Amino acid sequence: MNQLLTNIFVKTRLFAVNLSHAVHVIEHPSGAAAVLHPLRRRLLAELGAPDSAAGLARRLGLPRQKLNYHLRQLEGEGLVEAVGERKRRNCTERLLRAVARSYLIGPSALGPLAVDPAGVRDAASSAYLVAVAAQTIREVADQRRRADRAGKRLPTLTLQTSVRFASADAQQAFAQELSEEVARLVAKYHDDHTSGGRRFRIVAGAYPAPSQRAAHHAPTQEDV
Repeated sequence: MNQLLTNIFVKTRLFAVNLSHAVHVIEHPSGAAAVLHPLRRRLLAELGAPDSAAGLARRLGLPRQKLNYHLRQLEGEGLVEAVGERKRRNCTERLLRAVARSYLIGPSALGPLAVDPAGVRDAASSAYLVAVAAQTIREVADQRRRADRAGKRLPTLTLQTSVRFASADAQQAFAQELSEEVARLVAKYHDDHTSGGRRFRIVAGAYPAPSQRAAHHAPTQEDV
């Protein structure tokens, strides 16, 4: 019920690189623009395994020069990385790979337009929940980047479940009990004085679960 979540080439030489992340958060407007380009999205999808511009050109039936341009843009934004090279006939091809299996455009890419919980007055509103979720994405992405640079793993904890309430009264009672229990645990474990301690942000939120059809519905042109 509860889920506890913490994250063949011939004559080929692969560089020593870190394994790709499951998710890469894009934090700059230029990176967002790059990943929204249809051809570049296709290239990212194709580069789950290392390949070269020439190899992609053969597979996709597109000019190598055109793909080279778009690959340079993706590499410049840190969305693909060089992982090795291979010999093909008399040429040496650079091998590129996507840095992640999935991508997310983070709130920071919007600059001053990014949502901030401090700017939402109603803390009981869905807008506030969205703002807190955006803050979580922004802060976790930043700290994960810092942890990667230091060669460390970022300690995180996620608890996810679903519950069906029989009535609005039961929903309110659950919210009250959850709030009281979180307050009790915070009072029990919070320590402002012990040397070496580390502060964590705790977030709890709830929203109506979408139907299975809505959860798996892919947006179409009519949805835009």
